[in-house]
Amino acid sequence: ETERAVAHAMELAEQGADILDIGAESTRPGAHPVSEEDELARVVPVIAELARRVRLPISVDTTKSRVAQSALDAGASIVNDVSALRWDADMAPVVARSGAGVVLMHMQGTPQTMQAAPAYGDVVAEVRRFFHERIQAALEAGISQMHIVFDPGIGFGKLLEHNLALLNRLPELAMLDRPLLVGVSRKAFIGQLVGRSAEQREWGTAAAVALAVDRGARILR
Repeated sequence: ETERAVAHAMELAEQGADILDIGAESTRPGAHPVSEEDELARVVPVIAELARRVRLPISVDTTKSRVAQSALDAGASIVNDVSALRWDADMAPVVARSGAGVVLMHMQGTPQTMQAAPAYGDVVAEVRRFFHERIQAALEAGISQMHIVFDPGIGFGKLLEHNLALLNRLPELAMLDRPLLVGVSRKAFIGQLVGRSAEQREWGTAAAVALAVDRGARILR
């Protein structure tokens, strides 16, 4: 519901959020896709209202270029694309034309398949290679290097050992002086470590956040 979403976002702003990330399609493991029409109907009114009421940067969490363009037109200034511009050929041109910021995230597989059997030789090396590949694609599309943020995709096609290796070795993913965004809040790997439900993972989250910051994360989701 638009009013509830806006109220929640305003509460986050009052609590000190620096960026509001608005999405209308879950990307948690096993999540089902949402139609473009439903995503537009859900996300655009929220962004339009927030753009009128807050001065914080607004990010749209989507993999669809039409949703991204409509969100940017409504007042968003960042596109948070968990596919790293891979699933919609028009996404990179939309970002380039708008001059928006873009978050490029690593994910093995899709939300429907990513936790089935994730496997890596060296997860950090593979994510680093992925970042090199995606920044080249972004630059070739006309996206400014200064507008790019990298996200290693904690929990997206990763087992516990992969997530811990990425957090511990975050400095190896710092490339071209671009910021690293890390999302760890209440995720399943924390539950595996502390044996608690999502509602009881505050301190596990705090520890993971502290580690991420210590290792170089600059944006925390």
